[in-house]
Amino acid sequence: MTWEIVIGLEVHAQLSTNSKIFCGASTAFGAEPNTQADAVSIALPGVLPVLNKGAVERAIKFGLATGAHIAPRSVFARKNYFYPDLPKGYQISQFDLPVVGNGELTIHVPASGKVQPYEKRVRLTRAHLEEDAGKSLHEDFHGMTGIDLNRAGTPLLEIVSEPDMRSAAEAVAYAKALHTLVQWIGICDGNMQEGSFRCDANVSVRKSGAPLGTRREVKNLNSFRFLEQAINYEARWQIDTLENGGAIHQATVLFDPDSGATRMMRSKEDAHDYRYFPDPDLLPLDISPQWIEQVRATLPELPQAKQARYVNELGLSTYDASLLTASRAMADFFEAATNPSRPPLVMGGVIAPSPDKGRAGEGFAGIEAKLCANWLIGEVSAQLNRDGLDMAQCPISAQQLGGILRRIADNTLSNSGAKEVFRTLWAEGGEADAIIEAKGLKQVSDSGAIEALVDEIIAANAEKVAEYRSGKDKLFGFFVGIAMKASKGKANPAQLNDILKKKLAG
Repeated sequence: MTWEIVIGLEVHAQLSTNSKIFCGASTAFGAEPNTQADAVSIALPGVLPVLNKGAVERAIKFGLATGAHIAPRSVFARKNYFYPDLPKGYQISQFDLPVVGNGELTIHVPASGKVQPYEKRVRLTRAHLEEDAGKSLHEDFHGMTGIDLNRAGTPLLEIVSEPDMRSAAEAVAYAKALHTLVQWIGICDGNMQEGSFRCDANVSVRKSGAPLGTRREVKNLNSFRFLEQAINYEARWQIDTLENGGAIHQATVLFDPDSGATRMMRSKEDAHDYRYFPDPDLLPLDISPQWIEQVRATLPELPQAKQARYVNELGLSTYDASLLTASRAMADFFEAATNPSRPPLVMGGVIAPSPDKGRAGEGFAGIEAKLCANWLIGEVSAQLNRDGLDMAQCPISAQQLGGILRRIADNTLSNSGAKEVFRTLWAEGGEADAIIEAKGLKQVSDSGAIEALVDEIIAANAEKVAEYRSGKDKLFGFFVGIAMKASKGKANPAQLNDILKKKLAG
């Protein structure tokens, strides 16, 4: 029996406004409980909601970035349910008329086992605005529950996909692509530990070609690893249940990271259970074409467009381009290092041609794009990982890295010398040229000096020279090693190799 896993994701992205969606209370994370809960947040009698324009603009921006339809008129509704940290007894959300609908996101699914990497398009059903609930606190309350309403009213964009994913790997790739996008366009900080980006996974299984099975929703997954583990466990559980003659009932479940299992939370509600109706305190939201175009003009160049430009203009591989656009911070750093004078590209504005573009693969500031990409993907990323930092926290600037790369390009620095300069810059700061001078790292590129060095080595190793000339080509590495040691690693490797080959050939 062949089973197919069917997955759809509902992602809640906290929008990056300073105030809540229907009032002026702060959204800053980490405040003392209930210090950011004003009269609207705690639903005192007589208060009225006022819509946050910035939240709407962020929703429009997301819709434009995913090629979605922006509704000219959308409606806020009351979603009625009781929960201790929902003081009104209902949540203001959107139901049948959401602000964004029918978008799509292209995902890159990495290789796994015998499966090669591939691309896939995931359809987006909708993205709607809503307010968050508060938070129930269970620890340190001695059998009671504490309620913190700081989060109540925080603006969320709930992004709902079609059930287009067929594996946990695809779901994780989709979630990561969405996570990158909302940070890239500046609508969400993406902090999963603080709850700014969290996923609910709707999982069902079916025999290949059969109608969709009954789904169970795994709630509040706040890491990509937990998302993958939860989907794999839930799919195996459903398959085992069906193969043993059981039935799947629609339900909401929670994932326990300690046991790696899901457990029943409650039977799953349908839309009619929430008794949606239009909120009488909020007018319909009208979005004009002019407003949409104003927001479009603020969109940055999107990851896929940037990837294509790196491949087509700079001659980078698709793999390198994808790594460089894994985050906005990485891409900005790369462009600042190779071309500090280039203005940022904006979708809605005029895209100026790259100054001094030169041939494909050549950096705009005299630094080859491939050289810069190699250092960012290699040395810089490795050091960030060792120090537990992300790209936005990189202790060296793009200009400082550019200083190293220029000295590699003009043969002032050897590879080992460049790494030493990099380590010094990382730990102590400064400028590449000053470090090169202070540490005496300038590479010897004087052909006369290198020839004299090679002549001395050949004269001192006549026996090895004879062996090399008799056909023992592997001895070439022996001579290179002696020469580099004699030059204290400063000899230009390319020049040294050329001169050695000529001299050893007799």
